[in-house]
Amino acid sequence: MASASEDDGEAHWVKHKGKPAVHGFKAHVGADADTALVEQIAVTPANINDGKAGPAALPDNPGEVFADSAYRGNHFGDAVRARGGTPRIVATGMWGRDEAETLARLAAWNQPIHRIRGRIEKIFGTWKRSYGLRRMRWRGLAKAAAQIRLTAIAYNLRRTLTIIAAA
Repeated sequence: MASASEDDGEAHWVKHKGKPAVHGFKAHVGADADTALVEQIAVTPANINDGKAGPAALPDNPGEVFADSAYRGNHFGDAVRARGGTPRIVATGMWGRDEAETLARLAAWNQPIHRIRGRIEKIFGTWKRSYGLRRMRWRGLAKAAAQIRLTAIAYNLRRTLTIIAAA
């Protein structure tokens, strides 16, 4: 999420796959896969590697942990296993002799992960669309973290009402 100002000394620049560079922060969110309620949040400057910051957003006994390919690597996977969970991280490539068979294995591995992650990515879309989280309002990491946590509380309250109404 973009910082309030490029003069914010605690935010940092990050560029991703041909998109314009952004000066800001990242929110790493641990959410329940079934209800899409936010359980844990870690906020970092944008230049911090997701795999290094992700373990801070893990709840105790997380079960299966679904994550995108930015969380690949031993650091995050080991942290998930240490808390009693099973990492389910999107694979971007696999090795194999037969290309068709390898691509089929890759699709079979990623398909259930994408289904769950799609639910979780909606959290970020809702935060940006409905809760004004396209840009931070204040400067500094602590204030950005407070804004994101307050947004998560509002989101969880609204989501809980939706879940109760559906039941």
